[in-house]
Amino acid sequence: MPYQRFTADNAALLLIDHQVGTMGWAKSMPFEELKRNALMLAKTAKILKMPVVLTSSMEEYAQGPLLSELETILPAEFAARVKRLGIVNAMEDENFAAAVKATGRKRFIIAGVTNDVCTVYPTLSLLSDGYEVQVVADAGASPSKFGDDMALRRMEKNGATMTSTNQVIAELTGSWATPEGTQIVSELVMPALQG
Repeated sequence: MPYQRFTADNAALLLIDHQVGTMGWAKSMPFEELKRNALMLAKTAKILKMPVVLTSSMEEYAQGPLLSELETILPAEFAARVKRLGIVNAMEDENFAAAVKATGRKRFIIAGVTNDVCTVYPTLSLLSDGYEVQVVADAGASPSKFGDDMALRRMEKNGATMTSTNQVIAELTGSWATPEGTQIVSELVMPALQG
């Protein structure tokens, strides 16, 4: 299939279970890097006015609440987040599935924690339903590198495109010379590159 760019006008962002407890279990990449990448995606979506669906699982338990920064960046989306009661595949939660459908998009950019549980199954479900999916591999992580590798391979084998935070931000932005592109460079890209 020929390449067609994902844009803020044709795609939506799904952030799955970026919860403080769950993120602490993900050892395949450093916590601060994982957090930075997830927040960069959220900020990019905000700047580009792109639909975002947030979900969490069992916030009252060890998984803990979503990152508080997500509420600051995306207050309406945070308030509307889908709180799942332990359903592993977010697409099997009727409220999450309805929120995804309500975006009206056929292309989804997904990041989740953990990749080997929380990201893999909704990705497989969306692919089997005919949607295009990019998985932001470095805005998710797993308890082990092996588990992460297996999940990423499984999703890719089933048709998902693997991507990285910087790669997807550049694709969505399209041009650094637009007002949005200039804002993304100054607020997100340059600070991340500088460390």
